[in-house]
Amino acid sequence: MQVSSSYMQNSYHTVTHSLNSPKNGSENEELSKINEETQKDKDDKKQPNELSEEEKIQVSKLQARDSEVRAHEAAHLAAAGGLAAGGASFTYQKGPDGKQYAIGGEVPIDTSPGSTPEETITRARQIKAAATAPANPSGQDMKIASTAAMMEMKAVMELAAQKQEENDLKNSKNPYQISQNNTQTSPLDITA
Repeated sequence: MQVSSSYMQNSYHTVTHSLNSPKNGSENEELSKINEETQKDKDDKKQPNELSEEEKIQVSKLQARDSEVRAHEAAHLAAAGGLAAGGASFTYQKGPDGKQYAIGGEVPIDTSPGSTPEETITRARQIKAAATAPANPSGQDMKIASTAAMMEMKAVMELAAQKQEENDLKNSKNPYQISQNNTQTSPLDITA
């Protein structure tokens, strides 16, 4: 979890103030431990002017990766709309400056089919759009897009089969149909 430096400074000052006026001995020990941990976290963070050239390069790369990851996941989230099953979550790496940088992430998306073929087609298209929304979709993104495309094809075939069944049912209810040359035909065509 990333903690801002202003939070750390405020926390440090609050703990220091509390240590100067403890209520009891055990509280004093707990506050002393917190004070030590806070100071250690503060010491772990180097100021930019304290970093070596190599560390500055590493921080620059981590900042670029952090921006790229956040933009990538934001694109998924924006395109997913109501299919997003939550916000983006990130994997972090601590840089030499003591800050946390996002190096990976994910957005949970509901990839279940709809209750009708029409709904499934709509959902599949939105899933594909969400998976391919970033400028550089990952291999996993492309796999999800491919699965959504198959789900869409299956739903299109189901819809076509349903419409054919409806047409067949409609035609079977009217056994006397007018043919193209306006002659009536009967299901029982008796020839002499």
